[in-house]
Amino acid sequence: MTEKNILAYFKSPEEAQHAASKLQSLRVADMSIDRFSADPGGELNDPMNPLTGKITSLTTLTLNADISGPSAGILGAADPSASGMSGGGQDGTEGRDILLTVVLDENVFPQAMRLIEESGGMI
Repeated sequence: MTEKNILAYFKSPEEAQHAASKLQSLRVADMSIDRFSADPGGELNDPMNPLTGKITSLTTLTLNADISGPSAGILGAADPSASGMSGGGQDGTEGRDILLTVVLDENVFPQAMRLIEESGGMI
């Protein structure tokens, strides 16, 4: 049995979970749902006062990135998403930070692709 994989991007974990539940009826060898980001860091667990706190970079304030030093801070702040000064989203990927990874039998690959697209996924 030959296997194929699919990487599908969704706008919400609920959309990805809906697609995953549909895919369970197929012969799925492995499946996972993950959130990813271009910036290191995560939930805002350590709130600070921007007027008195140590601020490494604009990216630290706007994207809650965990910046390792001044050079990384400059690079992160150069990204349009840090300042919000970009229209962005011209390629349709805007807001798709949920990744559904599926490994399945190649015989059901076309059907799986169709199910994912019908569930709002971008492949």
